[in-house]
Amino acid sequence: MPQLLQGNDSSTLETIFIKDIDSRVFQAITIKCLSGIEGIALIEGNFIDHLLGREGLGAKGITVEQDPKNQSISIKVELNIAYGISIPEKAEEIQNKLIDQIVRFTGHTVSVVHVIFKSMITEIVAEENEAKESSYQDEF
Repeated sequence: MPQLLQGNDSSTLETIFIKDIDSRVFQAITIKCLSGIEGIALIEGNFIDHLLGREGLGAKGITVEQDPKNQSISIKVELNIAYGISIPEKAEEIQNKLIDQIVRFTGHTVSVVHVIFKSMITEIVAEENEAKESSYQDEF
């Protein structure tokens, strides 16, 4: 039977466990979390493209900064919000859900959740997009 570290007292050995989580994991958790919140969308349509499987993981508008020393992260999320929704209430909902999901899945502390509403989704914009899509489909 091989002997490990002959002559050393095992009480002097220290095991260090290191856990690194790439920013893309935090972005994926954020996208999944945001998909369950009504009345919002990521900027530039990446959220819808992601749901429809048209691209890889669309994370435009999601910035994650990690502090490995404290195992904490800060997240900045840029979103569009539907007209008629209370912005302060929606921001609080987003922040609370993101904190819950990040802590649950990674064990990291969330130091900041910065929500930026970039644009408002109105019925007029939705109707214009539908008209563009139907004219595009008519061409083919």
